[in-house]
Amino acid sequence: VLQECGADCAKFQKSELEHKFNKKALERPYTSKHSWGKTYGEHKRHLEFSHAQYRELQKYAKEIGIYFTASGMDEMAVEFLHELDVPFFKVGSGDTNNFPYLEKTAKKGRPMVISSGMQSMDTMHKVYQLVKPINPNFCILQCTSAYPLQPEDVNLRVITAYQSAFPDIPIGYSGHETGIAISVAAVAMGAKILERHVTLDKTWKGSDHQASLEPNELAELVRTIRLVEKAMGSPVKQLLPCEMACNEKLGKSVVAKVTIPEGTLLTLDMLSVKVGEPKGYHPEEIFDLVGKKVKTNIEEDETITEDAIENHVKKVKC
Repeated sequence: VLQECGADCAKFQKSELEHKFNKKALERPYTSKHSWGKTYGEHKRHLEFSHAQYRELQKYAKEIGIYFTASGMDEMAVEFLHELDVPFFKVGSGDTNNFPYLEKTAKKGRPMVISSGMQSMDTMHKVYQLVKPINPNFCILQCTSAYPLQPEDVNLRVITAYQSAFPDIPIGYSGHETGIAISVAAVAMGAKILERHVTLDKTWKGSDHQASLEPNELAELVRTIRLVEKAMGSPVKQLLPCEMACNEKLGKSVVAKVTIPEGTLLTLDMLSVKVGEPKGYHPEEIFDLVGKKVKTNIEEDETITEDAIENHVKKVKC
């Protein structure tokens, strides 16, 4: 489904539960409507894919031509993903301030994608200073850890703050909001990596499903992002070939406001700007015409053309 929708990578979450949680956390009663077991440990064991299942998923991803990786939710999970030879490590927000974990993961030498949910800018500076000398091939994602995420808590402007603070690494966005508009806006702001949760049915049991995209939404998100990427275009502002027809039809020229006899020195009150036929001086050249002498009689409302001006020097636009 992900590959058909145009996504580049399928990312899962891998935990080695005894390394991620202590005993009391696993034994805690879990009575939520989302629960798959009486304790949190039973619940997580029910949901966790085995090593063999991960290898099967990786094999399938390779067959259909999509990258496959996972968030390593503890140090042993990272060891397993390293064995799997994943293309990059994802660091979930819960481990972003786990500095021993970050250091060990960075030393593996694989690219890293680091989410920043629940963190402060001060912590993110420390993350950058820790990881950069060990492994310069990493990026940071703006993220707010709420499911589903409300628009007023998204704070897309943090993307801009990260771009300023860390100009030598890519910045991205990990979104847990509903819909696609905010993620598209993140791309327009310069996000180079976009992560979204995906489900086949938002009504399924589990708190993440309602903060996820269904396949038709994912496909629309990818289409819209590709459109926005194309539309970002060039920072050079100039008259484009596609604008020539409009310019020919509606572009204005300097025209005579009154009859101007041969030999007159032009003043501003003799000149006006209209859509003229034929084309003449561009409106922005009107002040340059002041003080110039006309070589011929110019009728009222007539376009002022280059051959009517004495010592005309054609300006070349770069």
